[in-house]
Amino acid sequence: MKNSHRTQHGTALVELALIIPLLLLLTFVTTEFGRAMYEYNAVVKSTRDAVRYLSVQTPNTHVAEARNLIVYGNTAGTGTPLARGLSLSNVPAGSCCTWQSAGAGPIITTVTVRVSSYTFHSMFRSVMGVVFADANGNIVFSDITATMRAPS
Repeated sequence: MKNSHRTQHGTALVELALIIPLLLLLTFVTTEFGRAMYEYNAVVKSTRDAVRYLSVQTPNTHVAEARNLIVYGNTAGTGTPLARGLSLSNVPAGSCCTWQSAGAGPIITTVTVRVSSYTFHSMFRSVMGVVFADANGNIVFSDITATMRAPS
């Protein structure tokens, strides 16, 4: 009995050395996934705020203010962007905000706001050989859109 206890010295240290890389990998992946979801949700919320803002405006007006609302969270366009890597180039003036009318009585007008090619920049390109996104550690999200009915 005493001899088997002596052979166990250092076993816990070896087990810890074997499992720490996996635990670190899981920690980094979970952290980066959480950051990506947080930034994505910030862009989605600002897109919804912009479409809500435009839904009460005269069609084809206040586009610049809506673009600022998406990127900066205010219509003046001051401060820092709401999400890292988000800029006015992700909200092109010509295609970000569109109004559409449908129906014959009553006519229903909708406004759609679009954010294109928003890129999440990971803090780590890879961890222990596992690559999170592309070679530069970036994840390009598909277009983020929101549509709302405008009062007639």
